[in-house]
Amino acid sequence: MKGFIMSDNSQNTQANKESFQHIGIIGAGAIGQAMAKQAVRAGLKVTLSNSRGPESLAAVIDQLGPNAHAGSVRDAAAADIVVLSVNWAQLPSALAGLPSWDGRIVIDATNPVIQPGYQLAELGGRNSGEVVTDMLPGARLVKSFNTLLAAVLASDPKQAGGKRVVFLSGDDAVAKSTVEQLIERLGFASIDLGSLAVGGKLQQFPGGPLPAVNLIKVSN
Repeated sequence: MKGFIMSDNSQNTQANKESFQHIGIIGAGAIGQAMAKQAVRAGLKVTLSNSRGPESLAAVIDQLGPNAHAGSVRDAAAADIVVLSVNWAQLPSALAGLPSWDGRIVIDATNPVIQPGYQLAELGGRNSGEVVTDMLPGARLVKSFNTLLAAVLASDPKQAGGKRVVFLSGDDAVAKSTVEQLIERLGFASIDLGSLAVGGKLQQFPGGPLPAVNLIKVSN
């Protein structure tokens, strides 16, 4: 993985108060567990879910500590912010039967990879974030946390005198602002790539230029 250092002289001018304390995670693989670890470390409540049911997550929850709980996919989908980290082929079944999203924020951390063979899924000329948006009617989707390798995402975001960068893109400015607050709460720095149509292509894995790029933002 390549590493880069960026300089940032800007100050955080976000005035909105955090509107989240509970993070739901659909998908308990390496990325889902990394997100849970960072959220628990930041003092947030986490509901972790998978297709096999809460009982299958007992060992993971024990490691995460008292702020983490295993729940159903429906439980996780009811959180203040929902992280989607399911294997691409399993997305339709993972999201089937869930109630209306009612404007809740969903962070799309998925990548359109088909196994075996590690091939890009057929997306009909769109990027994966646009496809996932259609699967989540009523949700406010922000593409983020999909470009870092799981081991890097799980590690300390404070590096080399700065903070590890997480990219995000989306079409709802308020939702992106809230996700930026979450990124900061977790100890990372954020770079807004713009709309889902533009940023989603940059974040695309495989195919985009940003996956596995490890940036550190430092303040002078």
